[in-house]
Amino acid sequence: MYDRFNRSIDYLRISVTDRCNLRCRYCMPEEGIHLLRHEDILTFDEITGFTRVAVDNGIRKVRITGGEPLVRKGILNLVGMIASIRGINDLSMTTNAVLLEHFAKDLSIAGLQRINISLDTVDPQKYAFITRTGNLNDVFRGIESAKAAALTPIKINCVIRESKDEDNAKAVAAFCKKNDLEIRYIKQMDLVSGSFSEVDGGSGGNCNECNRLRLTSNGKLKPCLFNDAEFDVRELGYQKAIEMAVGVKPGRGSHNMKDGFYNIGG
Repeated sequence: MYDRFNRSIDYLRISVTDRCNLRCRYCMPEEGIHLLRHEDILTFDEITGFTRVAVDNGIRKVRITGGEPLVRKGILNLVGMIASIRGINDLSMTTNAVLLEHFAKDLSIAGLQRINISLDTVDPQKYAFITRTGNLNDVFRGIESAKAAALTPIKINCVIRESKDEDNAKAVAAFCKKNDLEIRYIKQMDLVSGSFSEVDGGSGGNCNECNRLRLTSNGKLKPCLFNDAEFDVRELGYQKAIEMAVGVKPGRGSHNMKDGFYNIGG
């Protein structure tokens, strides 16, 4: 499946919930967000059905995101349903790892192959400040559980302000080296202004090679994180929504006035 810029579109990111158990300062406002109604959230059957059609169109890599995907009730069942789709070569999840200790083994059994973990500092007090509610020890236990469950390679997503030479980033890098984890530096982004850059250690943010589509938890298929275009998979049907999203996928991101990172797995 190719877009008009001859980029092979083979990667689907699925946001399964807009809910999260943390309130990270760069992601959510302190007062929280207006949550979607449960009836507006895609069912497991809808997510799986859409993914199956996407795979028929050439999707080979699927990442489950949120919000925080592990707060979605029945997430293990959904992982198993997606894992059963023939043609997916890479099934992964991005999580804050707070609940991972309780899920890692069963996620692996269900068919999840690997995991990305958001971690911006290894200082307990700074972590509590950044996340407003988080306990860093929960994350550390989650990482160890992911190792034991062979959800590898484990990649750490570290948000930076300007440089990977910042104190927090250097400390996270040292932690990753010590614990055999891969680190990716993600410069803090702004959807409204269109401020983004390439991920250091990953492929995100490189518009020339972008291969992604994004499905929101309420069924909007987005061709680009930094673009307002979206196509309702319930209204249009799965195949038509895919065709339309690929057809208008921009050559480069601009800005997004509709969404927040919490609901599109940014």
